[in-house]
Amino acid sequence: MKTLHIYSRQGCHLCEQMIEEMLPLVRGRLDVVVHDIDTREDWKSKYDTRIPVLEYDGEFVCQYHLDPDALARILSNIPA
Repeated sequence: MKTLHIYSRQGCHLCEQMIEEMLPLVRGRLDVVVHDIDTREDWKSKYDTRIPVLEYDGEFVCQYHLDPDALARILSNIPA
């Protein structure tokens, strides 16, 4: 199963909101891995104030807020 990657940090309300909105849409179709940017210096340096950032297949999807259209395009290529 393909994977969505979310770069976030503890206590980030935008991160929590994006995850909450996204999970019901992708459940059973994509794996979701949440990366705490504070656990790695390279992630912290890259994403610090840009979180949450959603990536799929190594490509940027959206940041700050879930982009439903971008997620729908990804899901359109994945069997239900």
